Amino acid sequence: MQRVRLRYTKRGRLRFTSHRDFQRAFERALRRAEVPMAYSAGFTPHPKVSYANAAPTGTGSEAEYLEIALTETRDPEQLRILLDESLPAGLDIVEAVEARTSGLADRLTASVWELRLDGVDPADAARAVAAFNAAEAVEVQRLTKNGVRTFDARPAVASLETLETTEEHTSQADRPTDQPCAILRLVVRHVTPAVRPDDVLSGLRAVADLAPPVPAAVTRLAQGLFDEETGTVTDPLAPDREAVPA
Repeated sequence: MQRVRLRYTKRGRLRFTSHRDFQRAFERALRRAEVPMAYSAGFTPHPKVSYANAAPTGTGSEAEYLEIALTETRDPEQLRILLDESLPAGLDIVEAVEARTSGLADRLTASVWELRLDGVDPADAARAVAAFNAAEAVEVQRLTKNGVRTFDARPAVASLETLETTEEHTSQADRPTDQPCAILRLVVRHVTPAVRPDDVLSGLRAVADLAPPVPAAVTRLAQGLFDEETGTVTDPLAPDREAVPA
């Protein structure tokens, strides 16, 4: 049995695709591409697909990951092309590698996010970011199925900074506007409870009364292992590329 790991994107309007919607679209793509999938046992067999840490509905992403199990060996790049052609534009398979190591999910310990705040002056955003970074604790609330939950969002945030508008940045959800615009770069650890970009925005509102006039355009740029020494997030597929084939 061959295992292949894929990186895919959610771009443009497809950022509003729920994880369940993506699952249905991906399973249709597997059938269209005639991928020799391995199936689970039991009364209702399902294709063996493992999804890892999907982005929230409404956020774009350049770094979503999954793993599939095949009954026959296939070239990962040819498989990527066939699957990409079978998915709608915006849900793009951008990378495929044969799984030669274990524990992909264990290597997804942090994410890099870009938050575009239309209508927010960059100077106001910089002051809010400074207040957030200086705070020892930033309590935010989230509505859950068990009611409103209050938790501290500050420990999960490894870094939060504003980007100069002249800096190169990647945001597939950018919207053209003549209004001021602030761009934030966020690195957040994957902890329990999970701290999402909207929680950090709630924290900015709590510590500095920063309230964007329109919803933020949020894009995940990367996810992988967090390097405490450098503060960077490493590529989770690198170990598979570097492993010597058996």
